[in-house]
Amino acid sequence: MNALPLAVVTGAGSGIGAAIATELARRGHYVVVADINLAAAQSVVETLAAGEALSLDVTDDVAVEAAVQGIVAAHGRLDVWVSNAGISKMQRFIDISRADLERNFNVNTYGVFFCGQSAARAMIALGRPGTIINTASMAAKQGKAPFLADYVASKFAVLGLTQAMALELAPHQIRVNSVCPGFVATPMQTRELAWEAELRGTTPEVVKQGWINDTPLARLQTPEDVAKVVAFLASDDAAFLTGEAISVNGGAFMD
Repeated sequence: MNALPLAVVTGAGSGIGAAIATELARRGHYVVVADINLAAAQSVVETLAAGEALSLDVTDDVAVEAAVQGIVAAHGRLDVWVSNAGISKMQRFIDISRADLERNFNVNTYGVFFCGQSAARAMIALGRPGTIINTASMAAKQGKAPFLADYVASKFAVLGLTQAMALELAPHQIRVNSVCPGFVATPMQTRELAWEAELRGTTPEVVKQGWINDTPLARLQTPEDVAKVVAFLASDDAAFLTGEAISVNGGAFMD
């Protein structure tokens, strides 16, 4: 059985998820790096002091439950669960298809729901305090996110879900919070820069500068900026925080 505190991070094969896995491992966690792309997850694990890779489709509730039960059976604990897996696709509101809408919600909202359910069940059964952290977005607090109507809706749902989970799970000493990143320099952002540039009839460089101009701290955010806040929420320093949505965006949106 594993003696280190155990954390699971979904969507951890790249970007924000990989940075979260790295930061939690640096702070002494054994990290299960979960991603639909197993090779990407394994590449991240190779850089960690202690961890393992897991192939996981967060939209498959049966697979999620099996994965959680397998982790607990192997390690005898589950201390931190980070639901970070997410997708986006930029297009005009009037052009969003039913298939695109459903895919967005399946990953960004249902995936968070299924993972949170299974993680909470396991933590309750273990009878130990735990923490669940959901990656939302700056777009979860404002509709001012052009060409991302379905994404905005799915992330607003994550904030409501976070609060509902926090209320119900508090008697079991399970804290539930979310982080709301802004313009984060990741592979997803690279795709969004190209999409927005095409939709606006300009260049990715112009779009990027506009994002920087909208950020008072005057730079694009790094995955590590988000990871450090997630690590804080996973720590005892945040022992009296639950139901919160922490904005980590350099001031691009203030609430």
